[in-house]
Amino acid sequence: MKRILVPTDFSEHAEDALKVAAQIAKRNNSEIILLHMLELPHQSNDAIMGGVSIPESMLFMKKANEMLDEAASREYLNEISVTEVVKMDKPIHGITQISKDYDVDLIVMGSHGSSGVEELLIGSNTEKVVRNSEIPVLVIKKNISNFNASNIVFASDFSEEAKKPFEKLLNLSKLFESKLHLVTICTPNSFKPTHISEEAMNEFVSQFNISNYTTQIYNDTNIEKGIINFSNKINADIIGMCTHGRTGFAHFFNGSISEGLVNHAVKPVITLKI
Repeated sequence: MKRILVPTDFSEHAEDALKVAAQIAKRNNSEIILLHMLELPHQSNDAIMGGVSIPESMLFMKKANEMLDEAASREYLNEISVTEVVKMDKPIHGITQISKDYDVDLIVMGSHGSSGVEELLIGSNTEKVVRNSEIPVLVIKKNISNFNASNIVFASDFSEEAKKPFEKLLNLSKLFESKLHLVTICTPNSFKPTHISEEAMNEFVSQFNISNYTTQIYNDTNIEKGIINFSNKINADIIGMCTHGRTGFAHFFNGSISEGLVNHAVKPVITLKI
């Protein structure tokens, strides 16, 4: 893992994400790309047209760079290569572009819970990042002084299309020497006989060279609750799942399960696009 992107709005939750990113970077000798998105209304217009004038834009840019310098000087970032970037754009566009420009391997974001990522990535913006990012996105919900990834839950229907994102998760699990807990959630609306689910999971696992894992079938009233309750039961460190992008979750993941988990799960959530 060479580069980790951390979008920041300088909030407490963004700081939590940066602390986790620092721990991952130190473990893997990674570079951190610290990004602040400066979204100015009608920034291309002049003051007469009701937009933000060039002097005002430069003032905002100067202040953003000063705050980014301060964030990058945190003691916990010592001995880590940190690249600071301030970009004027909408958050989803800027994060996507910077991810490509710097060949980022992982995005780490902070979230404060049910209303999504605060300020910078609020509401629909965080959903767009989670849903559309081609790069794995790790969402941190609280301060974690000793980040651990010993136990990772991967919830799926274990269909053919889950293979590619699972490979990305498998690479991450090897970095952390994690145990993978593969689970399919059985609900009244997505019921499958046990033997069918077991066959699907066993066939899926047989295509990968893994040994440190378990397979589980967990029953609950809906998929989101099932993933959260199972993760709590085994005391998982991270919840992993696939996302289908704009079309939402296919088959197993109907609706916006990724957004729901990002908002409601206390544990870190990593999303991997199909």
